Amino acid sequence: MELYLIRHGIAAPRDGTYPDDRDRPLTDQGRQKTHAIAQRLKTLHWHVDHLRSSPLVRAWQTAEIFLETGLCPQIDADPTLAPDGNLHDWLAWYAQWPDAPTTERLAIVGHEPNLSEWTAQLMGNAAKATIALKKAGIIGLALPEEGSPVGRSQLFWLTPPRLFL
Repeated sequence: MELYLIRHGIAAPRDGTYPDDRDRPLTDQGRQKTHAIAQRLKTLHWHVDHLRSSPLVRAWQTAEIFLETGLCPQIDADPTLAPDGNLHDWLAWYAQWPDAPTTERLAIVGHEPNLSEWTAQLMGNAAKATIALKKAGIIGLALPEEGSPVGRSQLFWLTPPRLFL
């Protein structure tokens, strides 16, 4: 299975306008850039079978842009993808996910530093110091068909947003 880790687009600053960090939305620039990236992915015939998103506003808005562009059939909220989530909770969901055998491409929309740290753990920590996921950037990992993906996944895609624009 291919797993795509997508960082949310550019969000409103942490300047007190949104007392609850969970409520910070994408900025106009964040929406425009994320939409442009989604459009570019569509021209490349990229799509995923399933998309899960952090429930925080900025991540959910990013996922909605992917849905509206036709890159996925639906979005499901996943609290394990919030900034306080951890890989082991997500892996517990993944191990029990009934759609796993029929899904070729799964995408998750989340936050940094989680996504880079999860990537490093899934790859066996070999790349921890070198992975930096920009806002609206994408990491692609090939997960093994059987057993735990921790330490056994392979990086096949690391794209900063500027390459799509």
